Amino acid sequence: MKQTIIIPAYNEEKRIGKTLEAFITYYREKKDIETTILVAINNTKDKTLSIVKKYTKSKNPCITYINLIKGGKGYAVIEGFKQALKSKTDLIGFVDADLATSPQAFDDLRIHLGNFDGCIASRYLSQSHCHPKLTFRRAIVGKAFNLFVRLLLHLPQSDTQCGAKLFTRKTAQTIADSVKMTQWAFDIELLYECKLKRYIITEVPTTWFDIEGSKVKIIRTSFQMFFAVIQLRLQKSPFRPFLHSLRKPITALWSTLKQTPL
Repeated sequence: MKQTIIIPAYNEEKRIGKTLEAFITYYREKKDIETTILVAINNTKDKTLSIVKKYTKSKNPCITYINLIKGGKGYAVIEGFKQALKSKTDLIGFVDADLATSPQAFDDLRIHLGNFDGCIASRYLSQSHCHPKLTFRRAIVGKAFNLFVRLLLHLPQSDTQCGAKLFTRKTAQTIADSVKMTQWAFDIELLYECKLKRYIITEVPTTWFDIEGSKVKIIRTSFQMFFAVIQLRLQKSPFRPFLHSLRKPITALWSTLKQTPL
């Protein structure tokens, strides 16, 4: 069996080398799975590209990359899916570049995939472990946002945003063809498209590390994601023709939020 792990990388010169070393070392010992690590470099301004190139030129045939001009994590992952689908890979997944999810934790997704169409990691299940423990504010914001997503889109997952997900080739093809939102609501649209196609995505507890140097600002990002989810709900609504009048105020709020520091 073959799998491709996509690592989206934006200005990750300080972390990408350590992450690649960890995944190379782990999967080198795995004889039951052939793994390709595809780094999707998205509009980076630092030395991420040159660092990744060194790994591809050394004794690491499992490392490959694509260098994208357009930015956005979701865009990078989707382009990674499209690239991976050109090969004879059975499974396609993605993981953040910061090692918040270790290779062992990511491999748990493959182990628990079974006959499901996809498997995602969750930080909010009772058996999950976060190091250090999530702050009260982060836990509340995360759970409140998830409740909002559940109410609006009826998604069953407890953690749509954890950056570790793995899918069968068939599911990955659907994602590559259908997902259009490439930033704040990317993971949510991905799972929602799976729901619409009646794919079964299982969720497993994970071990997750809060890594310093995150580029995400919790409060501002939460507001941006909130409006992105509303936008997604409107786009996917069967009553979309009747909701056209809401398009302008939603767009105005979205534009204002993107330019307001929080």
